[in-house]
Amino acid sequence: MRSGLAWAAVAVAVLALALAPLGLGRYDVYILTLWLVTAVAALGVNLIVGYAGQETLAQAAFLGIGAYMSALLAKAGVPFGLAFFAAGGISFATGLAIGFPALRVQKHYLAFVTLAFSVFVWLVIRNEEWLTGGVMGLKDIERPSLFGASLRPHRLFFWFVLAIAAALTFAMWWLVRSPWGRAFTALRENPVRAESLGVNVRRYTLLAFAIGSAYGGFAGALYAPLVEFIDPAPFALGPSLLFLLMVVVGGSGSFVGPFVGAAVAVLLPEWLRFAESYYLLIYAALVILMMAFCPTGLVGLAGRLWSLRRRPARIAEDEGARALGEAKP
Repeated sequence: MRSGLAWAAVAVAVLALALAPLGLGRYDVYILTLWLVTAVAALGVNLIVGYAGQETLAQAAFLGIGAYMSALLAKAGVPFGLAFFAAGGISFATGLAIGFPALRVQKHYLAFVTLAFSVFVWLVIRNEEWLTGGVMGLKDIERPSLFGASLRPHRLFFWFVLAIAAALTFAMWWLVRSPWGRAFTALRENPVRAESLGVNVRRYTLLAFAIGSAYGGFAGALYAPLVEFIDPAPFALGPSLLFLLMVVVGGSGSFVGPFVGAAVAVLLPEWLRFAESYYLLIYAALVILMMAFCPTGLVGLAGRLWSLRRRPARIAEDEGARALGEAKP
């Protein structure tokens, strides 16, 4: 029963998103598309941080790898489908490469390894002008075509990104509920106990990091044609910290947490622009207050409020059952 209601809620949410662009302007549709792309990257961070219990400060670097890879391949005439999977594949392989030495360290030490990698990628993007264009970036990145029809119109491209994001979300949903996902959760809860139960800690840690990195590459392949111009700024250390903040704000280890966190990071600043120069101050204050009073994130807060709402009904049910039991001879 609950499973059916959950799937119905998902179908309603996807339908609402599909219909949302019909009543929005070009910039609003762009922001919605950016939210979807950001949520895909945040899904990867949530797998690494929320499910496998590791740390990463390199997601923006993988986003940059995917964006530049897809943009360069598109300029070379490679179809978007191949460029998209190449972006995810190179990010997966790079995640494996930096994951091997990082397996010797855990938690905040692993965060420093990924931090160094993030800075390295940003320096390569910024200084290797022959390949990346340096600070001038790459411009005139064309949006893909689908069955011969151009996806340049903003609504068509949004639906295209929505379909890919839905497929990647379903793949992540399947993964976290598979035996692999249970192994990731065991790593987060107690690595020593997981190893005693036969879980290969090194292999699953590396796999979680590589898959999470691949999601960053997939998001980058969607980001490049969305903005149609890329430079080193969005792939610096600051955006990587923001991706980690999204997961924490939304709810680390919660499947819908990355979508909520991405909405806070992407949509909330736009909604606060009516405050003009004060909107960033209001945004920062709201995030600080939320983290101070709700460390489990917005999804955890919603679950707590739902439990409080249901508590009177449960108390009444328990009292009724107790009274019925006492009335029996």
